[in-house]
Amino acid sequence: MTDPAGPYRARPRGCLQAVREPVAAAMNEATFNEFLLAFPMRRTRAAQLDADLATTPALLDILFLWGRDCVNCEIAKAAMLAAGPRFHWVDVRWLHANVYSDPDMATRFGLHGVPTFFVFHHARRLGRITEWPGADAFVGAIEHQRARLIAAAAAR
Repeated sequence: MTDPAGPYRARPRGCLQAVREPVAAAMNEATFNEFLLAFPMRRTRAAQLDADLATTPALLDILFLWGRDCVNCEIAKAAMLAAGPRFHWVDVRWLHANVYSDPDMATRFGLHGVPTFFVFHHARRLGRITEWPGADAFVGAIEHQRARLIAAAAAR
């Protein structure tokens, strides 16, 4: 017999809290600062993003849009910290913005959720990675874009 509630069955009280508490504890303010030290990301805002993308262009710019107290954002940050060296490329520059404190950034990109990552090449948006796909998928996507751009530059 099919459950009429299907996937919308109510979760037991406290189920989501059981997920949030360890993540929130793991990514406290000190850990957030550690994250920004491990990943030298420049903070940006909607009003200055175009200027930031135009200055000293890297091969790729990754814009990390996140929100404070966002469980999925904290999971992404913790995973990136755990696999740190895999996310460091000499030709990639990281930018970040907390869209909860900069709603114009969320509006500009039509966000429906965070974390979201936008990938740019010389200020041109190449694509977006929505939600957190995991370290392997994220690194694979960035490596693919890097290889494609390096090959195109070598062919010129």
